[in-house]
Amino acid sequence: MSDPLDRVQQRRRTLGLLFAAASLPLAAGLPAHAADATKEVRIGYQKYGTLTLLKGRGTLEKRLREKNIAVKWTEFPAGPQLLEGLNVGSIDFGTVGEAPPIFAQAAGANLVYVGNEPPSPSSEAIVVPKGSNLRSLADLKGKKIALNKGSNVHFLLVKALEKAGIAYTDIQPVYLPPADARAAFERGAVDAWVIWDPFLAAAEKQLGARVLITGQGLVANHQFYLAARGFAQQNPALVRIVLDELAKVDEWGRTHQQEVSTILAAQTGLAPEVVALAAQRYAYGVKPVTPEVLKAQQDIADAFHKLKLIPKPIVVRDAQPPAQLLAQLLAKE
Repeated sequence: MSDPLDRVQQRRRTLGLLFAAASLPLAAGLPAHAADATKEVRIGYQKYGTLTLLKGRGTLEKRLREKNIAVKWTEFPAGPQLLEGLNVGSIDFGTVGEAPPIFAQAAGANLVYVGNEPPSPSSEAIVVPKGSNLRSLADLKGKKIALNKGSNVHFLLVKALEKAGIAYTDIQPVYLPPADARAAFERGAVDAWVIWDPFLAAAEKQLGARVLITGQGLVANHQFYLAARGFAQQNPALVRIVLDELAKVDEWGRTHQQEVSTILAAQTGLAPEVVALAAQRYAYGVKPVTPEVLKAQQDIADAFHKLKLIPKPIVVRDAQPPAQLLAQLLAKE
């Protein structure tokens, strides 16, 4: 005769297996973000752009509240710092320019591209002080040029020097984040500054900075949306929702420029005239990332490796969306 305790334990094991089996159809029918019990999406943003506009309008919170998912926003000074946050797990999703994901991928970051904005080449530029005697790209030879290393403007500088026939080693790059670069620019510690909106617009409006050249005709200046690979794989439906809300607020912003300026001024603390100038140069239209855009990213990565700005060659398409997520992004509603 078996021991009563053995019979009780066996019954518990049997009930446990039956419960697990009964739960499988329910779990399989839930979207990925519900199945793995995601209760919060952590978004990194910078002091401008569609994510900042989305934060200001609050429409993502409203949509996710119905699914009991909260939104946590974290501001970063620039793209490289944002992707560092993504890599160490402090955020799940964020937006940056072209160069940061290349530097991050070269450093081993496990990220994926999930979407992008159209090109916006006039939203970044090389500027000089209003009293500067620098008049052309050729005048940059031997000069001190401030920029945020690994940011989108890094590629603009590479292409501008290439156009002028100046070797990268023939300038003195001064790697500073935007706030420190502006301070150096104001006190005359650097000769030029490579910067993006809205910092570019602020330099023009507040400092009288003169544009030496914009990205027009040199670079595309895409803005990318990226996610941590693990988050994207586990939560394709949630990533789809975030991109969908971005696309909606982007479409709204296209025809509501004054409201966009008002919201961004409130969110960033920048003067309305600064934000209005930056908004005029912004490109609207969020889309899932395509092979063509990733190919353009590969060209940038190859250029950086050739200049030894990244330590090793990378394959950008290794960071393309997982198949399940890509299917969700491309599926029609």
